[in-house]
Amino acid sequence: MKTSLPSKQKGAVAIEFAAVFVIFFAVFYAMVSYSLPLLLLQSFNQATAEAVRRSVALDPSTPNYNTALIQRATQTVQSQLQWIPATFQFQAAHINPTYTAGVLTVEINYPSANLKNVLPFIVLPGIGTVPRLPTTLHAQSSLQF
Repeated sequence: MKTSLPSKQKGAVAIEFAAVFVIFFAVFYAMVSYSLPLLLLQSFNQATAEAVRRSVALDPSTPNYNTALIQRATQTVQSQLQWIPATFQFQAAHINPTYTAGVLTVEINYPSANLKNVLPFIVLPGIGTVPRLPTTLHAQSSLQF
């Protein structure tokens, strides 16, 4: 016995598939496109915290203590983030360690526009650019000595 859809129902399956596929693709694309910036931001937070931790071990009687402190913090961040590929254009200029009034602050300010070389940004009608990111991915850690 052969069953077939009524003639009015033949195109309904295609329309339902198209609607479900658009929703599925939008959710999948959002998960993939937001995971990379979140991974970078988490790595930046971890690198700045590690730079502050390792700088605490520097002996205060070291000649040019302030300069040595800043150099150690910069080197630590660079070593923590050396896994980032060159296409991301992460540079030492994005790292900003400062030591003033006994407080060491390590900041990373990475322009999210650099991700356009790696991550496709799409514009969806009614929604806008996906992923929608701030102009700068910012991470900061500080410690008072």
